[in-house]
Amino acid sequence: MMTFEKIAMRDAFAQAAIEALEAGVDLMVLDSDVSKSTRSTVFGKAHPERFLNVGIAEANMLGIAAGLASAGMTPVVNSFAMLLALRSLDQLRQSIAYPRLNVKVMGHYAGYSAGPEGPSHHAIEDIGIMRSIPNMTVLVPSDAAEAHQAFMAAVQFDGPVYLRLARNPAPAVSSHREQFVIGQGYELRAGVDLTIVGTGVMVARALEATDRLAASGVSARVVAMPSIKPLDAAIIERAARETGGIVTAEEHNIYGGLGSAVAEVLGETVPAPMQRVGIRDCYAESGEWFELLDQYGLSVDAIVAAALQVMERKDQVGVTR
Repeated sequence: MMTFEKIAMRDAFAQAAIEALEAGVDLMVLDSDVSKSTRSTVFGKAHPERFLNVGIAEANMLGIAAGLASAGMTPVVNSFAMLLALRSLDQLRQSIAYPRLNVKVMGHYAGYSAGPEGPSHHAIEDIGIMRSIPNMTVLVPSDAAEAHQAFMAAVQFDGPVYLRLARNPAPAVSSHREQFVIGQGYELRAGVDLTIVGTGVMVARALEATDRLAASGVSARVVAMPSIKPLDAAIIERAARETGGIVTAEEHNIYGGLGSAVAEVLGETVPAPMQRVGIRDCYAESGEWFELLDQYGLSVDAIVAAALQVMERKDQVGVTR
């Protein structure tokens, strides 16, 4: 059995793709000339008859995938997240989402994880773009083990799926989970004063923030949200009712991503004081992944500060939950 603690999400994906094919899923894996970076080359070496490198032609790759899906196969397309969400958006919308074809879109190097490649390769808008497309399911695992589970769930699901993957190993936080269910979040830590809802690598930082908050006498619940669309509205509503305040934490622009999705739920169910931790509508320079997270407002300190702001607002509005 694979050990996930020290491997990257892309490595977990490659192993999951091999397992899915060998379990009987009719996979065809495609890449756009970045197969070493996405690790799809690992799958290609194991099953070369099921692997196609189309070259630097992301839009064409999606068109090929649409044709394969129309013929009954389950194509898995791989490239950098920003190329799939931006350069290939027309083909993704028209050829895959509109006819609701069974294509799995693997967005690698998401968020700031492309690091030194700079803002041209950073994907900070992709969740907002993907969740706005009808028929598109959007999954954002928090670590390698969850990436493996999310891929297996995605290939069993009938319809287009966008699976967002980070480049480097991320702290392991999900290893206790027995099953990944599309549309479900899950509680990682109990708390009564407020809830931190995290996705991707920010789940690990949310857990660290709860330890710091506990030292200040604040009991914070942590909810991991690997399914952005469909979103688990029930767990958010319950958290708002039981803790009275929400913080969201994501490696994405504050507009259009997890924070926006959670705010939509609260606005329609249980309004509660809320703060969003995310990229503050700006681009970053080149740099190492975790250094960029800290520099652009995604640090543990930023989560703690947002939580304390929510606690203050709870006091101001008299929330007693």
